[in-house]
Amino acid sequence: TVTDFDGNTYRTAEIGSQTWMAENLRVTHYSDGTPIPYKPDRADWHNLVITDEAYCWYDNNPDNKDIYGALYTWTAAMGGSPSSNEIPSGIQGVCPAGWHLPSDNEWKQIETFLGMSYDVLNNIGNRGTDQGGKLKEEGFAHWASPNLGATNETGFTALPAGFRDYIGDFYDLGTGTDIWTSSESGDSNAWFRTLGTDKTTIGRWDSVIRKYGFSVRCVKD
Repeated sequence: TVTDFDGNTYRTAEIGSQTWMAENLRVTHYSDGTPIPYKPDRADWHNLVITDEAYCWYDNNPDNKDIYGALYTWTAAMGGSPSSNEIPSGIQGVCPAGWHLPSDNEWKQIETFLGMSYDVLNNIGNRGTDQGGKLKEEGFAHWASPNLGATNETGFTALPAGFRDYIGDFYDLGTGTDIWTSSESGDSNAWFRTLGTDKTTIGRWDSVIRKYGFSVRCVKD
């Protein structure tokens, strides 16, 4: 396990040569004790710019914290650090000491280990065959039906935490999850991964600005 600044303890999973958190991050402070700005109000979230740090709970309901973790803007996830696509990324960001936010290339490592073809790794969109199912929690305790191909054979235990858009509205609790990487795309977007109840694949996208609220998974240094 690993414990963050707030005292939250997370299960971990060894997947190939990497050790991942097996739960979504829910910390509200950086590891030096600096608080992350909490922005539950829709108007406040809408008024964020892409350089703002912010987090919230899905639907502004604290009951979602322990199950689904927090939703962070990209800048909050990065702790204000510049983009990295290195292996390892070297970006601690919001992660506990000794852990870091994985880069787009580090995600490709886990995808390759799970059997994704090199031919599709760099594609945008839903890629692969059954790799997403290997990351998703089995059953319907949290995922809505049909939760296609979910085996969780990796122990990653991906949950459908949903997301918050740039306006401040919430979507997809129970049906999907979006997870930040440390890698920017263009002047205002960043790469992220998606998993859905109706897909067995892993989505790789760069189609949203950095003020969206997405989940964070950390990798051990």
